[in-house]
Amino acid sequence: MSVNVGGRDLRVPAAQTRGERFDDLVLDAVEELEQRWAKELEGVEFAVEDVPVVPLGSDPALDDDVLVDDTAGGAVPLGRLLPAGTDDRGRPTAARVVVYRRPLEARAADRTDLADLVHDVVVDQVARLLSLDPDEVDPPPA
Repeated sequence: MSVNVGGRDLRVPAAQTRGERFDDLVLDAVEELEQRWAKELEGVEFAVEDVPVVPLGSDPALDDDVLVDDTAGGAVPLGRLLPAGTDDRGRPTAARVVVYRRPLEARAADRTDLADLVHDVVVDQVARLLSLDPDEVDPPPA
């Protein structure tokens, strides 16, 4: 898309996609937490995946690292914590928080609700990572 400014055509990006808007919501939630937990979150990776990949025959509700939607009987993962460890070659890997876009979008009534859901999932996963209660990670307003 281009816009004419002062007689010159300048290229500007088109509107953001839903995925890009969702990424921004995750970044906003992470930046808010990094203000308080910068040292503890140093090196932690945050990622967005469209949908969770659940191996056939497995139950995501039984995996301690997966945050599931209890209203859906625990069948729909909303986020996942992959703890730091080592890869197949013995190299260290960073802890990683994954947020699943499509399940959260399906549960949100509007953009504000989606932002709240994303924030809650990120807070929950960071709380799991730090072995804290979510209210300690992000205290509710007084």
